[in-house]
Amino acid sequence: MKKGKLLVFSAPSGSGKTTIVRHLLGLPDLNLEFSISAATREPRGEEVNGKDYYFISIPEFKKHIKAEDFIEWEEVYRDNFYGTLKTEVERIWALGKNVIFDIDVAGGLRIKHKFPEETLAVFVKPPSVDELKRRLKERSTESDDKINMRIAKASVELATAPQFDKIIKNYDLDVAKEEAYQLVKEFVNTNSTN
Repeated sequence: MKKGKLLVFSAPSGSGKTTIVRHLLGLPDLNLEFSISAATREPRGEEVNGKDYYFISIPEFKKHIKAEDFIEWEEVYRDNFYGTLKTEVERIWALGKNVIFDIDVAGGLRIKHKFPEETLAVFVKPPSVDELKRRLKERSTESDDKINMRIAKASVELATAPQFDKIIKNYDLDVAKEEAYQLVKEFVNTNSTN
């Protein structure tokens, strides 16, 4: 099977990475397909199983861990697991497409370490932690406790930014989208690995 490229977008929650990834998915010249992560949490808002995430039970997730079915996985919060199934990447490569990930920082770095040549790892940096908090509150999808947990985690995640190939500072969403497009276009058009 011909391998495509892996495009990892990671950031603290509320940085704008999902908006940027959705923008890139809408650009046909990049030949991208979204990697759907497995998650043990409940769907939020309008999220759909098999489109936004594969929502699975904790016991089922642990079976996949034992069977080594994941490229990467993490217990992000207690009893809150996320991971990328090998079959998901294989499915996308079989379509002849490049895989784009909207993934937490630890998972993004694991993919980069596992596939260093095929991966472009991009960190989306928010203007400030205060702005992150404002964006998370504006979403109105989580309790204040959850938001505070995400803000505490954000400080740790921001420290990992230098480990990524590129950092996009999302002060202006339109500028960040264009910067992401240029980075991805250049990367997917470099010689493909086989």
